[in-house]
Amino acid sequence: METNLLTGKKGIIFGALDESSIAWKVAVNCVNNGAKVLLTNAPIALRMGNINDLAKICNSKVIPADATCIIDIQNLFSEAEIYFGGKIDFILHSIGMSLNVRKKRSYTDLNYDYLMKGLDVSAVSFHKVLQVAYKLDVINDFGSVLALTYIAAQRTFPDYNDMAENKSYLESIARSFGYHYGKRNNVRINTISQSPTFTTAGKGVSGFDAFYDYANKISPLGNASAEDCAKYCISLFSDYSKMVTMQNLFHDGGFSNTGISNDVIELFGNKTDDKVN
Repeated sequence: METNLLTGKKGIIFGALDESSIAWKVAVNCVNNGAKVLLTNAPIALRMGNINDLAKICNSKVIPADATCIIDIQNLFSEAEIYFGGKIDFILHSIGMSLNVRKKRSYTDLNYDYLMKGLDVSAVSFHKVLQVAYKLDVINDFGSVLALTYIAAQRTFPDYNDMAENKSYLESIARSFGYHYGKRNNVRINTISQSPTFTTAGKGVSGFDAFYDYANKISPLGNASAEDCAKYCISLFSDYSKMVTMQNLFHDGGFSNTGISNDVIELFGNKTDDKVN
């Protein structure tokens, strides 16, 4: 449904890969709410996904850019200014990768070259995007920047591996840069801690199916969908949230504040009964 919360606004979406991507759904919802978007991803990701299909849906343009490369980011923002005819109003950072997870290296046997590469892609890239945007002054006053994160930054999820550290640093960047960008341009910077979601990246985590079901049973509202996450992003890009900044915002159906649920108690209770019988 079109609500036009973003009429007249322009933004850049990092990280849309395919229809399962949260970034993909954010881009579509931005356009449905009156915004114009520009899409970007690393060249290798562009070859893997269907982002050109998304560009057609959004009547948009795709500009390849490696978010770990300062020159690529500078070129992206320069082209965006030409494309939009001025500054932008919002950015979504939806980028994450762990080579240790991909290579099935356990947390107690990390490859540190892999670790540094994953940290650069998943978190340092956020600082690079913000720093270049800040220096080039590409975001309008009261603009909004969001990055997607996960509760493993605060709690231990063994199979999430070194991505937990990546997300912790990502959230810290939002707080630290949020202060500086807020003081100078009233630009707000936040992270959204989303429920486990069946994206390409999420499905790559060992035991994801079981954890998805567990989180769904713990959360009083159930797991938040990718579509609902996209709508939440729209609210944070809009002027209705212009005083919200430097926050890690949980969008997880209540999972982050629930210790145990009746569903989980019943599940384990039934298993205990089975053993007794």
